Amino acid sequence: MSEPFAPSGSEYAASASPVEDVMRAELAYGDASLGTVGPILGHLVVSSDHSLFSDEMVARVRGMLGNVARQLIDIETAHLPVPAVSEAEDDEDEADAASETQDGADERIAMLAQAIAGDQAFLQHCHSLAIEFQLAERLQRRSNIDPVLTPLMQSMVADKDSKTASAAMATLAAQARFMQQQRRMELPLGELPTSLAEHAMQCWRAQTQVTEAHIVAQISAAQRSLMYEDRARLSLIRQLMEAIGRGSASGAVSCLSLPHAGASIFLSALAQTAGISREDAAILTNDRQMARLALSLRGAALKVTSIEEQFHYLHPDIELPDHFDSITPDRARALLGPAR
Repeated sequence: MSEPFAPSGSEYAASASPVEDVMRAELAYGDASLGTVGPILGHLVVSSDHSLFSDEMVARVRGMLGNVARQLIDIETAHLPVPAVSEAEDDEDEADAASETQDGADERIAMLAQAIAGDQAFLQHCHSLAIEFQLAERLQRRSNIDPVLTPLMQSMVADKDSKTASAAMATLAAQARFMQQQRRMELPLGELPTSLAEHAMQCWRAQTQVTEAHIVAQISAAQRSLMYEDRARLSLIRQLMEAIGRGSASGAVSCLSLPHAGASIFLSALAQTAGISREDAAILTNDRQMARLALSLRGAALKVTSIEEQFHYLHPDIELPDHFDSITPDRARALLGPAR
């Protein structure tokens, strides 16, 4: 690591606390970009301008939106009566009809995905999952950190308490599925927070051409039957962290180690200790949010050496500003201000 992440010009020299001035300047720099994430991402998902987000990130968010839309429409299709096929139709007619049907289905999926993308909270959730996946893959590729079976997960699976071990196994399986789903750009309805799943269903109801109330009710019930937020991956991670908290005074703070906990649990722990959403926690790993990340970790009472370790994995060419250790956890929280 060779460069501090904040400017070190003469304008800071006269300050009574230069390191706090550095952190304030970096927070302002990061804050300027935070409020633009949702609107910009929303614009990119429905346009071809990818200048501010990587093509891969936009494609992954689009893929998840399309996958959610496809699930909703597939459930609708499964509950509709199969149209009768005339014996007079030949193979060519059937092929043409099938092609038209597929084209119509693809258009419906695209329209529904665009409607779902109108909610910034939904977009930011997809964005955070894409960030999480990319981070997990980067840590595996660069530092050989397994995205599923981390040292923390290994110890929890082997825990003497059967409930804790069972919860760890469930989390392990959910994490393995998440990595596979992200590779396919999938987002199961059951993995969505309830409010976001309900938003997607509302978009479907607004667009569906099904008019029979009893069929709409059947389709809605089938869609809702797939929602299991309490058994979803992020809920399982929260439950596992609660188990860790019961067995350790440090609780979530002990999960703020990328090599020990892995990216997914680290992000959940960061959100909990910083009092922010998991979506915002994911954004803190971006290179524009290094000051907020450092202060959030310090505010969680991490030692400076531990913070430096996380930066080694996230931003290997960056070092903390001089005298960062003079900022106490209380002062770090004060500099951050109210949780966003």
